[in-house]
Order: sequence, then C-alpha cells, then structure tokens
Amino acid sequence: MKERDRSESMPFYDVSDKALSKTIDGILEELQPYSNLSLLREIFVTGVKLARENSDRGDVKILRTAVKELRYAFKVFAPYRDVPKISIFGSARSQPEDSEFQAALDLGQKMVKAGYMVITGAGPGIMEAGLQGAGRENSFGLNIQLPFEQGANQVISGDNKLINFRFFFTRKLFFVKESKAIVLMPGGFGTHDEGFETLTLVQTGRSEPTPIVMLDAPGGTYWKSWQRFVREQLFDKGYVSPQDESLFFVTDNVEEACIEIEKFYRLYHSSRYVDRRRQLVLRLKATLSKDSIEILNQEFQDILSDGVIESCKPFPEENNEPDLLELPRLSLFFNQRDFGRLRQLIDRINDL
Repeated sequence: MKERDRSESMPFYDVSDKALSKTIDGILEELQPYSNLSLLREIFVTGVKLARENSDRGDVKILRTAVKELRYAFKVFAPYRDVPKISIFGSARSQPEDSEFQAALDLGQKMVKAGYMVITGAGPGIMEAGLQGAGRENSFGLNIQLPFEQGANQVISGDNKLINFRFFFTRKLFFVKESKAIVLMPGGFGTHDEGFETLTLVQTGRSEPTPIVMLDAPGGTYWKSWQRFVREQLFDKGYVSPQDESLFFVTDNVEEACIEIEKFYRLYHSSRYVDRRRQLVLRLKATLSKDSIEILNQEFQDILSDGVIESCKPFPEENNEPDLLELPRLSLFFNQRDFGRLRQLIDRINDL
C-alpha cells in the first residue's frame, strides 16, 4: 500500500513495532482501491495502541460502541447526502392538542415542500409532530436508548431511517453534521442541551455557519423569555459578545422560521478553510459584482486578519468536492474569532 502519501508536515502516526506496522499494511492492501486507506490506517493503529497500552475493558467498550454507531449512521445517511435536512428539537411531552405540537407539524410540512427532509429524536411529542408533517419517506429518527423512555414514534418505527444510539454524544453529532438548519421548539433540559451545544459549536467555529431558529407556539413566550435571560445575563454582563445574537433567530411564526432558513441559503452555499486554515472560502450560488464585494470590504474589515475579501477560483484542497468546483467563491483571511460577525457577513451577502 502507498502509505507515505500524507503531508510531510504531519507527524507519522504508527506503531513502534515494525512487524505489526507491516501487518496493518498487509490488511489494508486487501481493501484497495478504497481512496481513504491512509485515514483508515490510523484507526487500525489506534486499536493496536489500545492493546499495547493495556487499556481498560470499559474504555475499549466505549470506543467500540461509538465507532459502531458512527459507522452505521454514516451508512444510513449516505444515500440522502445531497438532500438538505433540518433537525427539530422539542418536548417529548407535548400533546396533539397543544399549539406547539401543531406548529411542529406545520413546520415539517412546509420544509418538505421547500425540498428538505426532517430529522428528530424519534420520540413522541414535538419529535413525532415534526415527522408527521414531513411524512415517513422524508423523515429520519435518531432515537436514544434510555432506561425509562423512549420508544420510536409510529411515524418512524420500523423504518430504515431510524437509528438507535446508546450514546448522546454520537447522536448529537448527526443532528448537527447532517443538518442545514436547527429548529428548537419549547422543551426540557434535552432541548436546551441541544440548543446550547449547537450555539457553542457555531460560535466557536467548530461547525459551519448554520441557521438556528427558536420557534415558539403562536403567541408563546417560551423563547422570548429565554432571549431576555440571554441578553440580561450573558450579553449585558459581557460573557458573550453582543454580535453573537446574530447566531440565532427567535419567532412564534412557522412561516417566518421557514423564511429564515431559506433566506440563509439564498446566495450562500457553504464554506471551508484552505491554505492550512489561513483562508476561509465562501461558496456562493451566484457571482457577486465588484461593487458588492467592495461594500463587504467596507463593512467587514474588522473581521479580517489580513488582506481583503475577494473573488477567487477553487483551491487545490477543494478538489475532493468536485460537485462544488463550479460555484463562485469569495476568500478572506477571517480572524477565526468573531463568528457572530461572520454570520452577519453571510446575511449581508444574501441581501446584496
């Protein structure tokens, strides 16, 4: 196997035993022509290191279960990779007669009409309502195995797009990784856990910019009360930058929630770092004029660590995404700190 094809700047990750290293290479030879063998090799090496370090059985079981869950979930989502999806969170205790239940159902229906699929936690309440609105064929259920709750709801039960997780952290990964938007509805600790984790990931740049919508029942005050707390206790006391309020959108109107999501992707498509993370590339659905780019440079100079915002061609690092190479692009030396302002930049691009 051509194992030495990784970047010379990266430390070579291997076992110290040359015979074992050769054995790993021999196993991987059987998996040719898989294109990611160098990455798979590191997984094999990690397993060998665990054995050589005499790792505790409980620790190895955690790793085993996590890897098995991740592999299976990757497999389930793979056929739908090109279909945009939203994740809906909310209380398992909401009843069909509750206004937030009806709002979740309406949201699922509207987002499917807009071309999206819907992901929920597969349980009852708002989770079931979102999938009811989407319909079984457009639904994913990410169920968590708990000692007292919860079985999968009737919409997704028995469907091949139902995934049962043992660990919350593997389940959370797919809510964020597979979603183009997050919608949070009234709920308990779990809803807030998912909401704050998603906000943290976006605020720190550990996930791509994503619409995060707090959707209440019509006339409800659940998220307005939450927003007031955040402003008074986080923003006003300096624990969070005021610009980070741009990372989420509060509404009690389903139509507004849908518009917020669709507007985010009006011109913006996706982003990634290149040039060893020095530059951020924003892929767009249409080319911006020179005048528009000049406006962006005037308004967002504060988030640049160097240079200017400018149009660009695809970088070599993007060749592993051939379907996106034809998209227009902007590049910038983003300071990798002001992610609330980065969201404002994306909004401004969509408005131009």
